[in-house]
Amino acid sequence: MAAFDTVLFDLDGTLTDPRIGITGSIRYALQEMGITHDPADDLIWCIGPPIQKSFERLVGAAAAAEGVRLYRERYGAGGMFENELFPGIDTTLTKLKADGIRLYVATSKAHFFARPIVAHFGLDRHFIAVEGAELDGTRSDKAEVIAHVLATHAVDPARAVMIGDREHDIIGARKNGLASIGVLYGYGDEAELRRAGADQLCPQPTDILDCLARFS
Repeated sequence: MAAFDTVLFDLDGTLTDPRIGITGSIRYALQEMGITHDPADDLIWCIGPPIQKSFERLVGAAAAAEGVRLYRERYGAGGMFENELFPGIDTTLTKLKADGIRLYVATSKAHFFARPIVAHFGLDRHFIAVEGAELDGTRSDKAEVIAHVLATHAVDPARAVMIGDREHDIIGARKNGLASIGVLYGYGDEAELRRAGADQLCPQPTDILDCLARFS
């Protein structure tokens, strides 16, 4: 891992599996809005992109803000903790930090929610900072979040790697000059990650260290 001194991690689908909380909160919002949703749609495509974009697709641009408000009503009341840590993540983070690697979370989720989630799982001890979007949607694009981490924490993009499960993570890394690893245990498939230009693909959290070592 000598080639890098900093690793940025996505949150949803990379550190934790948020499926129950996110999809349940979306269904709650749709129900409150009186919108019938196809039960065959499991809504997992909503995990990764900014939540505003998902609601624009679900209910249209005009109603998206109300959808987000209702979503956050349930999500903030407990949905954000309907979430599971991916097996092996804590051990991997422990080893990276012990090796002197600087660790950050870079998520399109509002940091208002992301920071308590990271703390809930006891992962905050590993990370220098957890950076995300503002509640008003500012900095919800992953490239903007990554740029914010680089500028705020004096990170050299040539010495950093972005790890995430969706194309937004890989595209955001490329726009900012970072190498990238796409993880296959989250919500983006191999085709999506390859198409976005991931430098490497990682099958399981326990493989992250090996993937980073291959850059050396």
